[in-house]
Amino acid sequence: MSTPKFLDLPPGVRRVDLDLSYGPVAALRALPVSGGAELSPAVLVHGFTGSKEDFIAILQTLAQGGREVVAIDLPGTYGSPGPETLTPPPGVERPDYRLSSLGEVVAEVVEQVGGRRPVHLVGHSFGGLVVRETALGGMVDLASLTLLCSGPAALQGQGAMRARALIAALSMNPSRERLEELWEERFDADARRRTPDEDVRSFLRARLLESSATALVRCAEDLLGAGDRVEELAALRLPSLVMYGENDDAWDPALQEDMAKRLDARRIVVPGAGHSPNVEAPETTASAFTAFWNEVESVGRR
Repeated sequence: MSTPKFLDLPPGVRRVDLDLSYGPVAALRALPVSGGAELSPAVLVHGFTGSKEDFIAILQTLAQGGREVVAIDLPGTYGSPGPETLTPPPGVERPDYRLSSLGEVVAEVVEQVGGRRPVHLVGHSFGGLVVRETALGGMVDLASLTLLCSGPAALQGQGAMRARALIAALSMNPSRERLEELWEERFDADARRRTPDEDVRSFLRARLLESSATALVRCAEDLLGAGDRVEELAALRLPSLVMYGENDDAWDPALQEDMAKRLDARRIVVPGAGHSPNVEAPETTASAFTAFWNEVESVGRR
């Protein structure tokens, strides 16, 4: 459960809805407070049980580098309605919460945000599995790909145990009522350990209850069943960054290091950080993203 330290939107950041073919996706859109957004934009995708708010602490800094930055809620997450609640236009398929389907949703976001410009795409944790599907789909123009605290294949260890427990708890009754029970049984105590801020805890509760229980089950299943697609991704020769905290407790840092080598990607380890450097070390994370993006764009202009 990625836990933002604050919820107030910084200057230049506002809440918007992106109208996609099947329905709306909630987003935070950041633009420079001064100057223009001349550089390639960026799209940020959250992890499992996360949301766009996980990036609040870095959005203003990233935008001040001279670019538009958009963080989204995946379908069925917090501010983005679950596709099962919508009636899409004739001929438009609903996303089904599987990785390939979510990758297509992100591709549509990239196309809308980028227009005619290539986009820097970032995926945190489960979001890394989603954005690699976007990249492998080959339908959008990407400037770069960043995998933040994500891995080459299925989640293992304690994280996998928690995902299995969530599937077991929800699969027979994927409802808001069951999510309310789980908050009281499990998640409230975890939230109290993570933050003393009552407003943040209230947000974490609302984020869980306003998300689709079906989406949580399907995403957990894909976390446990994701295959290794690193070689396919490497074949794209897309400028890539693999970044993670030195104390990441989801995918083993050694696995992420090996993935970076296989991708021939830039690798950055954030000292003292765990699974969410975007929350735990926002200035370091924002500076690393900006430096990487600027370098990619400078090479492209030569």
